[in-house]
Parts: sequence; C-alpha cells; structure tokens
Amino acid sequence: MTEQNEPAIRHWPGNDRPRERLYQHGVRALSDAELLALVLGSGIRSRSGATTAVGLGRMLLQRHRTLRSLSSREAREFEGVGGVGPARAARLAATFELGRRVGLAPRAPAIALRRPQDVFAEFGPMLRDLHREIFVVVLLNTAHRCLGHFTASEGGLAASVVEPRLVFRRAILDHAAAVICLHNHPSGNPEPSREDCSITRQLADAGRVVGIPLRDHIIVAADTYTSLAERGLVSP
Repeated sequence: MTEQNEPAIRHWPGNDRPRERLYQHGVRALSDAELLALVLGSGIRSRSGATTAVGLGRMLLQRHRTLRSLSSREAREFEGVGGVGPARAARLAATFELGRRVGLAPRAPAIALRRPQDVFAEFGPMLRDLHREIFVVVLLNTAHRCLGHFTASEGGLAASVVEPRLVFRRAILDHAAAVICLHNHPSGNPEPSREDCSITRQLADAGRVVGIPLRDHIIVAADTYTSLAERGLVSP
C-alpha cells in the first residue's frame, strides 16, 4: 500500500467531506476521525482499493484508541498505519505536538466586556471586512469576561434566521451568565434595520425568560458600530 492521493474531495461521498461539514456546522461538530482527515488532507489508493482520509483517520484511531494516545507518538510510529508514509507521519506528529504545546502555554486572562467599545475592540476586526452578514453570540461569565463565542447565522439577518432557542441553548450548555450579540453590515451603514430591532427585542425577551440577559446587540459597520443597548432596545 502506497501513499498516493485518492480522488478529489468533491468526488467523495457526502459523509466523507469533513471540510464541508466544518464550514457548515463548525469544528466542534467533527468527529476525531474527521479532524484527523483534515490534517491528512487526502486518502490513499492501493491495489486493494481507495481509502478516504476519514477512513484513514479511523484506522489511526483503531490502532491507537484515542487522540490522547496519539498525542504522544513520534513520526515513525505513524508510518505504515493504513499506508501512511513519511510526509504524513511528520505532519501528524507536528500537529499533535502543536496541540500539546498550546495546552501547556499559559493563558492570558480574558478581558472584561463591560462597554460597547470593549466589545467592538475585541470583535470588530473579525466582522468589519466581511462581504456577507454574520451573526455572532458572545458568552459572558458573571465578571463580564468572555467564555467563548459562536456564529448563530450567516448570510442574512431576520427573525426566522436567528433563532433565540439556538442562542440560549448554547448559552445554557456553556453556563453563561449573560450574552452579547453582534452582526455586521457589509454596506458600511451602522443604522439598525427593522429586522435588527425585532430580533433584538426577541432575544432580550428570551433572555429574561431563561435568566441569561442580553447585555447588548452591536452592529459593526466598517470602522464604526451601533449599540442597540445605547439606543434603549436592551434593558440594563
């Protein structure tokens, strides 16, 4: 069995396309085998047939049981598993070593997001140059520090697209004390639309019901922003 590239990803079965699943559902939705497939890049083709990168990832996991056991392997220990050659063995070893070092690195304390300008400074650069609307939810702890963030909607903003139950389900699962929402206006106009105001009221109402308040909804437009809390649409 040799380390030759298999057919392009676009020809794989739908359940063997981890890159597409990552963009549709986020990295947390991927299995361990799918994450390994993205590192491997492609599968192999041998006399016995083709194996996709996801299948190759499964072989590695079956051989070493868990990602934790894989993380301590040297490059030579990956060679020969499902036809992995020196190049991919080196890539796998480097990936796991990077993960180990990130886990050991000291973490900077999360900044407190108490004011709209704090939120804009932290998340504005991520949203201001995008060409389509992205709706982001920031999860806060009781000290107003960021626990994490996620994308709730892409491509447009309407009450039917941004669902309060999705926003607050994640907030509940991650034990958030409050949330802040942001979205961008690719047009550069920071003024809220009727849909912006409507979804803000829905989210504020839902937050009061579940006990996880909406602190603000911020519209990012180029180098400026609008806080809907400052406009009075979000109760303090």
